[in-house]
Amino acid sequence: MRNLNSVGNRQTALVTGTSSGFGLRISIELAQRGFNVAAGMRNPQASESLMRAAKLAGVSECISVIQMDITKESEVKAAVDQVRAQFGTIDVLVNNAGSVWGGFVEEVPIAIWREQMETNFMGNVCVTQAVLPLMRKQRSGVIIQMSSISGLVGFPGFGPYAASKFALEGFSECLALEMKPFGIDVVLVEPGSYGTDIWEKGFASMQAPPSSPYRSMLESVLAYARSSASGSRNPQEVADLVGDIACSHRRHFRYMLPRSTVWTVRGRKWLPDRWFRRILMSALKRKV
Repeated sequence: MRNLNSVGNRQTALVTGTSSGFGLRISIELAQRGFNVAAGMRNPQASESLMRAAKLAGVSECISVIQMDITKESEVKAAVDQVRAQFGTIDVLVNNAGSVWGGFVEEVPIAIWREQMETNFMGNVCVTQAVLPLMRKQRSGVIIQMSSISGLVGFPGFGPYAASKFALEGFSECLALEMKPFGIDVVLVEPGSYGTDIWEKGFASMQAPPSSPYRSMLESVLAYARSSASGSRNPQEVADLVGDIACSHRRHFRYMLPRSTVWTVRGRKWLPDRWFRRILMSALKRKV
Protein backbone atom coordinates (compact mmCIF):
# COMPACT_ATOMS: atom_id res chain seq x y z
CA MET A 1 0.00 0.00 0.00
CA ARG A 2 1.31 3.43 -0.95
CA ASN A 3 2.50 5.68 1.87
CA LEU A 4 -0.37 8.05 2.61
CA ASN A 5 2.10 10.85 3.26
CA SER A 6 3.45 10.93 -0.29
CA VAL A 7 1.35 13.98 -1.19
CA GLY A 8 1.94 16.74 1.31
CA ASN A 9 0.47 20.17 1.98
CA ARG A 10 -3.06 19.04 1.27
CA GLN A 11 -6.10 18.72 3.45
CA THR A 12 -7.30 15.19 4.10
CA ALA A 13 -10.66 13.67 3.30
CA LEU A 14 -11.85 10.28 4.52
CA VAL A 15 -14.61 8.85 2.31
CA THR A 16 -16.41 5.58 3.04
CA GLY A 17 -17.98 3.22 0.51
CA THR A 18 -15.76 4.16 -2.41
CA SER A 19 -15.71 1.09 -4.65
CA SER A 20 -18.53 2.42 -6.86
CA GLY A 21 -21.38 4.91 -7.14
CA PHE A 22 -21.31 8.21 -5.28
CA GLY A 23 -18.31 7.21 -3.18
CA LEU A 24 -16.10 6.61 -6.20
CA ARG A 25 -17.13 9.89 -7.83
CA ILE A 26 -16.76 11.86 -4.60
CA SER A 27 -13.24 10.49 -4.05
CA ILE A 28 -12.17 11.59 -7.54
CA GLU A 29 -13.82 15.00 -7.16
CA LEU A 30 -12.15 15.74 -3.81
CA ALA A 31 -8.75 14.65 -5.12
CA GLN A 32 -9.19 16.98 -8.09
CA ARG A 33 -9.95 19.79 -5.67
CA GLY A 34 -6.68 19.34 -3.82
CA PHE A 35 -7.42 16.81 -1.07
CA ASN A 36 -5.53 13.72 -0.09
CA VAL A 37 -8.30 11.12 -0.14
CA ALA A 38 -8.34 8.07 2.11
CA ALA A 39 -10.82 5.88 0.24
CA GLY A 40 -12.39 3.42 2.64
CA MET A 41 -13.94 0.25 1.33
CA ARG A 42 -14.94 -3.08 2.82
CA ASN A 43 -12.98 -5.05 0.23
CA PRO A 44 -9.85 -3.27 -1.06
CA GLN A 45 -9.58 -5.89 -3.82
CA ALA A 46 -12.58 -4.13 -5.38
CA SER A 47 -10.62 -0.91 -5.87
CA GLU A 48 -9.87 -1.42 -9.57
CA SER A 49 -12.70 0.82 -10.81
CA LEU A 50 -11.75 3.63 -8.43
CA MET A 51 -8.05 3.56 -9.28
CA ARG A 52 -8.75 3.32 -13.01
CA ALA A 53 -10.94 6.42 -12.76
CA ALA A 54 -8.31 8.16 -10.63
CA LYS A 55 -5.64 7.45 -13.23
CA LEU A 56 -7.82 8.82 -16.03
CA ALA A 57 -8.44 11.96 -13.94
CA GLY A 58 -4.73 12.33 -13.19
CA VAL A 59 -5.17 12.06 -9.41
CA SER A 60 -4.12 8.49 -8.62
CA GLU A 61 -1.26 9.77 -6.44
CA CYS A 62 -3.75 11.59 -4.24
CA ILE A 63 -5.96 8.58 -3.47
CA SER A 64 -5.13 5.73 -1.11
CA VAL A 65 -7.41 2.78 -0.53
CA ILE A 66 -7.85 1.67 3.06
CA GLN A 67 -9.72 -1.32 4.38
CA MET A 68 -12.77 -0.26 6.32
CA ASP A 69 -15.88 -2.31 6.98
CA ILE A 70 -17.96 0.28 8.81
CA THR A 71 -19.88 -2.44 10.68
CA LYS A 72 -16.67 -3.58 12.42
CA GLU A 73 -15.61 -1.16 15.14
CA SER A 74 -12.05 -2.47 15.44
CA GLU A 75 -11.53 -2.10 11.69
CA VAL A 76 -12.92 1.44 11.70
CA LYS A 77 -10.63 2.48 14.55
CA ALA A 78 -7.60 0.93 12.88
CA ALA A 79 -8.34 2.73 9.61
CA VAL A 80 -8.82 6.11 11.30
CA ASP A 81 -5.62 5.60 13.32
CA GLN A 82 -3.77 4.82 10.09
CA VAL A 83 -4.91 8.02 8.42
CA ARG A 84 -4.22 10.11 11.53
CA ALA A 85 -0.73 8.66 12.02
CA GLN A 86 0.40 9.42 8.49
CA PHE A 87 -1.50 12.61 7.68
CA GLY A 88 -1.93 14.02 11.19
CA THR A 89 -5.37 15.36 10.31
CA ILE A 90 -8.79 14.48 8.92
CA ASP A 91 -10.42 17.63 7.64
CA VAL A 92 -13.42 16.15 5.85
CA LEU A 93 -15.37 12.98 6.58
CA VAL A 94 -17.87 11.78 3.99
CA ASN A 95 -20.12 9.08 5.46
CA ASN A 96 -21.20 7.50 2.21
CA ALA A 97 -21.09 3.72 2.73
CA GLY A 98 -24.49 2.10 2.75
CA SER A 99 -26.84 -0.43 1.26
CA VAL A 100 -30.48 -0.64 0.15
CA TRP A 101 -32.90 -3.29 1.35
CA GLY A 102 -36.50 -3.16 0.28
CA GLY A 103 -39.73 -5.07 0.60
CA PHE A 104 -43.00 -4.67 2.44
CA VAL A 105 -42.82 -4.43 6.21
CA GLU A 106 -44.71 -7.63 6.96
CA GLU A 107 -42.50 -9.69 4.67
CA VAL A 108 -39.01 -8.37 5.40
CA PRO A 109 -37.20 -10.66 7.88
CA ILE A 110 -36.05 -9.07 11.13
CA ALA A 111 -32.46 -10.01 10.26
CA ILE A 112 -32.65 -7.73 7.22
CA TRP A 113 -33.99 -4.84 9.31
CA ARG A 114 -31.04 -5.28 11.69
CA GLU A 115 -28.52 -5.50 8.84
CA GLN A 116 -29.90 -2.34 7.23
CA MET A 117 -29.69 -0.34 10.46
CA GLU A 118 -26.24 -1.77 11.26
CA THR A 119 -24.84 -0.55 7.95
CA ASN A 120 -26.67 2.68 7.18
CA PHE A 121 -26.98 3.97 10.73
CA MET A 122 -24.75 2.26 13.29
CA GLY A 123 -21.84 2.06 10.85
CA ASN A 124 -22.00 5.81 10.25
CA VAL A 125 -22.16 6.45 13.99
CA CYS A 126 -19.11 4.25 14.46
CA VAL A 127 -17.01 6.10 11.86
CA THR A 128 -18.13 9.48 13.17
CA GLN A 129 -17.20 8.58 16.74
CA ALA A 130 -13.75 7.48 15.61
CA VAL A 131 -13.08 10.75 13.76
CA LEU A 132 -14.59 13.22 16.24
CA PRO A 133 -11.73 13.33 18.80
CA LEU A 134 -9.28 14.43 16.11
CA MET A 135 -11.60 17.05 14.63
CA ARG A 136 -12.49 18.33 18.08
CA LYS A 137 -8.82 18.83 18.98
CA GLN A 138 -8.28 20.56 15.65
CA ARG A 139 -11.39 22.67 16.35
CA SER A 140 -12.24 22.35 12.68
CA GLY A 141 -13.64 19.92 10.17
CA VAL A 142 -16.74 19.02 8.19
CA ILE A 143 -18.78 15.83 8.39
CA ILE A 144 -20.88 15.20 5.29
CA GLN A 145 -23.64 12.67 5.81
CA MET A 146 -24.94 11.05 2.63
CA SER A 147 -28.61 10.74 3.39
CA SER A 148 -31.47 10.49 0.87
CA ILE A 149 -34.92 11.77 0.04
CA SER A 150 -35.91 8.53 1.82
CA GLY A 151 -34.70 10.16 5.03
CA LEU A 152 -37.46 12.74 4.63
CA VAL A 153 -40.26 10.91 2.82
CA GLY A 154 -41.23 7.28 3.34
CA PHE A 155 -42.11 5.33 0.19
CA PRO A 156 -43.90 1.97 0.16
CA GLY A 157 -41.53 -0.95 -0.26
CA PHE A 158 -38.52 0.88 1.18
CA GLY A 159 -39.27 0.58 4.89
CA PRO A 160 -35.84 -0.71 6.03
CA TYR A 161 -33.94 1.83 3.95
CA ALA A 162 -36.17 4.76 4.93
CA ALA A 163 -35.97 3.82 8.62
CA SER A 164 -32.16 3.84 8.48
CA LYS A 165 -32.05 7.20 6.72
CA PHE A 166 -34.61 8.79 9.08
CA ALA A 167 -32.36 7.62 11.93
CA LEU A 168 -29.32 9.17 10.23
CA GLU A 169 -31.17 12.47 9.88
CA GLY A 170 -32.04 12.63 13.59
CA PHE A 171 -28.52 11.65 14.59
CA SER A 172 -27.10 14.36 12.35
CA GLU A 173 -29.36 17.06 13.77
CA CYS A 174 -28.15 16.26 17.29
CA LEU A 175 -24.52 15.98 16.17
CA ALA A 176 -24.60 19.35 14.39
CA LEU A 177 -25.59 21.12 17.61
CA GLU A 178 -23.06 19.23 19.70
CA MET A 179 -20.19 20.04 17.33
CA LYS A 180 -20.97 23.70 16.72
CA PRO A 181 -18.91 24.96 19.73
CA PHE A 182 -15.88 23.08 18.36
CA GLY A 183 -15.94 24.59 14.88
CA ILE A 184 -17.09 21.38 13.19
CA ASP A 185 -19.81 21.58 10.54
CA VAL A 186 -22.26 18.72 10.01
CA VAL A 187 -24.02 18.61 6.65
CA LEU A 188 -26.76 16.39 5.22
CA VAL A 189 -26.80 15.69 1.49
CA GLU A 190 -30.21 14.34 0.42
CA PRO A 191 -30.23 13.11 -3.18
CA GLY A 192 -33.25 11.80 -4.98
CA SER A 193 -33.00 8.79 -7.27
CA TYR A 194 -29.78 8.60 -9.29
CA GLY A 195 -28.77 5.66 -11.44
CA THR A 196 -25.99 4.18 -9.30
CA ASP A 197 -25.15 0.54 -8.56
CA ILE A 198 -26.70 0.67 -5.10
CA TRP A 199 -30.20 0.93 -6.53
CA GLU A 200 -29.82 -2.04 -8.86
CA LYS A 201 -28.70 -4.09 -5.87
CA GLY A 202 -31.64 -2.74 -3.89
CA PHE A 203 -34.14 -3.60 -6.62
CA ALA A 204 -32.82 -7.16 -6.69
CA SER A 205 -33.60 -7.50 -2.97
CA MET A 206 -37.23 -6.49 -3.41
CA GLN A 207 -39.15 -9.68 -4.02
CA ALA A 208 -42.51 -11.09 -3.03
CA PRO A 209 -43.77 -14.67 -3.41
CA PRO A 210 -46.58 -15.27 -5.91
CA SER A 211 -49.08 -15.61 -3.07
CA SER A 212 -48.08 -12.31 -1.43
CA PRO A 213 -50.95 -9.84 -0.90
CA TYR A 214 -48.42 -7.10 -1.68
CA ARG A 215 -47.21 -8.46 -5.02
CA SER A 216 -49.20 -6.05 -7.20
CA MET A 217 -48.14 -3.01 -5.17
CA LEU A 218 -44.50 -4.19 -5.21
CA GLU A 219 -44.57 -4.37 -8.99
CA SER A 220 -45.84 -0.79 -9.06
CA VAL A 221 -43.10 0.36 -6.68
CA LEU A 222 -40.38 -1.38 -8.70
CA ALA A 223 -41.65 0.06 -11.99
CA TYR A 224 -41.72 3.56 -10.52
CA ALA A 225 -38.27 3.22 -8.92
CA ARG A 226 -36.62 1.81 -12.04
CA SER A 227 -38.16 4.50 -14.19
CA SER A 228 -36.96 7.21 -11.82
CA ALA A 229 -33.43 5.78 -11.67
CA SER A 230 -33.09 5.24 -15.43
CA GLY A 231 -34.35 8.74 -16.18
CA SER A 232 -32.34 10.43 -13.47
CA ARG A 233 -29.65 13.04 -13.88
CA ASN A 234 -25.89 12.47 -13.85
CA PRO A 235 -24.63 11.17 -10.44
CA GLN A 236 -21.62 13.44 -10.90
CA GLU A 237 -23.90 16.28 -9.79
CA VAL A 238 -23.83 14.80 -6.30
CA ALA A 239 -20.04 14.52 -6.29
CA ASP A 240 -19.77 18.13 -7.48
CA LEU A 241 -22.02 19.25 -4.64
CA VAL A 242 -19.95 17.38 -2.05
CA GLY A 243 -16.83 19.02 -3.47
CA ASP A 244 -18.45 22.45 -3.17
CA ILE A 245 -19.44 21.75 0.44
CA ALA A 246 -15.97 20.51 1.36
CA CYS A 247 -14.34 23.64 -0.06
CA SER A 248 -16.89 26.15 1.22
CA HIS A 249 -16.37 28.41 4.24
CA ARG A 250 -20.12 28.84 4.82
CA ARG A 251 -22.28 25.74 4.69
CA HIS A 252 -25.98 25.00 4.99
CA PHE A 253 -27.16 22.08 7.09
CA ARG A 254 -29.23 20.47 4.29
CA TYR A 255 -28.71 20.15 0.56
CA MET A 256 -31.31 18.47 -1.69
CA LEU A 257 -30.96 17.56 -5.34
CA PRO A 258 -32.17 17.39 -8.05
CA ARG A 259 -34.96 19.98 -8.19
CA SER A 260 -37.64 17.27 -8.30
CA THR A 261 -36.51 16.12 -4.86
CA VAL A 262 -36.91 19.63 -3.50
CA TRP A 263 -40.49 19.81 -4.78
CA THR A 264 -41.35 16.35 -3.43
CA VAL A 265 -40.14 17.34 0.04
CA ARG A 266 -41.96 20.66 -0.12
CA GLY A 267 -45.13 18.85 -1.13
CA ARG A 268 -44.72 16.51 1.83
CA LYS A 269 -44.35 19.51 4.13
CA TRP A 270 -47.06 21.78 2.76
CA LEU A 271 -49.84 19.43 1.65
CA PRO A 272 -52.20 17.64 4.02
CA ASP A 273 -51.01 14.09 4.59
CA ARG A 274 -53.99 12.49 2.86
CA TRP A 275 -53.45 14.63 -0.27
CA PHE A 276 -49.76 13.87 -0.48
CA ARG A 277 -50.31 10.14 -0.02
CA ARG A 278 -53.04 10.13 -2.65
CA ILE A 279 -50.71 11.86 -5.14
CA LEU A 280 -47.89 9.44 -4.36
CA MET A 281 -50.04 6.33 -4.74
CA SER A 282 -51.49 7.70 -7.99
CA ALA A 283 -47.96 8.21 -9.36
CA LEU A 284 -47.05 4.63 -8.46
CA LYS A 285 -50.12 3.23 -10.27
CA ARG A 286 -49.28 5.15 -13.46
CA LYS A 287 -45.99 3.27 -13.73
CA VAL A 288 -47.55 -0.20 -13.88
